[in-house]
Amino acid sequence: MQFSGERPTVDLTYSDVFLVPRHSAVTSRLDVDLSPHDGTAATIPIIASNMNSVTGPRLAAALARRGGLGVLPQDMPLQDLDAAIRWVKDQPVPWDTPVVLPPDATVAEAAGLLPPAGPHAIVVASAAASGIHIDDILGIVTAGRLATALPDARLGDLTRGRAPSIDADDVQDTRHAFDLLVDADAETVCVLHQGHLIGTLSQRSALRSTLYRPAVDADGRLIVAAAVGINGDVAAKARALAAAGVDVLVVDTAHGHQDGMLRALRTVADLQLDIPVAAGNVVTTEGVQDLVAAGASIIKVGVGPGAMCTTRMMTAVGRPQFSAVLETADAAAELGAHVWADGGVRYPRDVALALAAGAASVMIGSWFAGTLESPGPLQVDEAGRVYKESWGMASTKAVHGRFGRLDPYERARKELFAEGISSSRIYLDPLRPSVEDLVDMITSGVRSSFTYAGAATVPEFHERATVGLQSAAGYEEGKALPVSW
Repeated sequence: MQFSGERPTVDLTYSDVFLVPRHSAVTSRLDVDLSPHDGTAATIPIIASNMNSVTGPRLAAALARRGGLGVLPQDMPLQDLDAAIRWVKDQPVPWDTPVVLPPDATVAEAAGLLPPAGPHAIVVASAAASGIHIDDILGIVTAGRLATALPDARLGDLTRGRAPSIDADDVQDTRHAFDLLVDADAETVCVLHQGHLIGTLSQRSALRSTLYRPAVDADGRLIVAAAVGINGDVAAKARALAAAGVDVLVVDTAHGHQDGMLRALRTVADLQLDIPVAAGNVVTTEGVQDLVAAGASIIKVGVGPGAMCTTRMMTAVGRPQFSAVLETADAAAELGAHVWADGGVRYPRDVALALAAGAASVMIGSWFAGTLESPGPLQVDEAGRVYKESWGMASTKAVHGRFGRLDPYERARKELFAEGISSSRIYLDPLRPSVEDLVDMITSGVRSSFTYAGAATVPEFHERATVGLQSAAGYEEGKALPVSW
């Protein structure tokens, strides 16, 4: 990356800079390869952060199906983490994971899983467990049908006739799958194999399958990452996660440049698990050098830019994120390591700027918390708007969950020094309620950024991106006018 003028002497965040267009030989955004080349199997540079309100198994599977990577949080009990990893590994790659409810489930229960719009649906089956046979399937109830039904209506009463379906063996390729749904005039169908339900497919999902490459391991299963803290028996937990099949291990703490982190990293490195190890968070060259020397191949960068984080206002500690990524990415590249930019992105432009600064991938937190795949039920406010609850990982709520088994005195001591927002409503975008919808929007913008820079790959973008400085008025000028003149 280069600046269009002199390199600034002050630290910058994403709103302080913009990308300058250059001569380009890239003719289409679809010619761009977004693979991060960071040692993971991801095919797009998007990572769901290890926050309790952001990444669960459902979101991790959906994101990996489109090429990204979800990081399960370290606050989950080990047995739950093991189960979540194995669940992701069991999910279909070419099809969507079916959402199955029994016929006596109510519309209100279903509304906790699906927004009242979009190409989403629930399979109603008499056996809501694995191994559902075609004879068990009573029908499909679409999100649109849920929106018009009474809350206490039973799903079994909303089904009409046999559910539309296709046989997996009849699908020749991803384009053919889309054509099959169009020919059947069906928005969503059940996907069957030898008479058993193995997934669902919508026209939108079939279309996406022609545009994205799933992130899969050597056995063709969806990838997933998991985080561990720096305290306790780090070795035992790391071994257990590796045995469950985790693809990336993330050693995580708020202040990554400390002795506890370095000890934990050396412990993990000594295990020789043969999987990429990410660690952080840091914002300096020295932090990168020490973490790489201790065994990390990927460095998480960011202190204080997250939407749920109050660290900078409480402690004055942190660094504007664009400059933090720029410096640490240069340092990591010299050591053969990579950087994940963690936090501070609000628009697709911010993702592009993080990549321009040298990040291999960009971690997204609260933005993904407001999706139907994130953990927790969908809720409705007084005005009828759909939202999910989100909270910071150093907040009182997170601390209570993390240390709930301590005696009341010790737990109260830890809660006394909590930081961050304990409860925030993250509203679902009515037009983009799914994490896949957000990935569409983000990658569309980033692909266009690459074409403006004349870059067809992430490494080329690192080299060709030209960045300029702008005033606050310049930043505002770039925003669309939300209402009429």
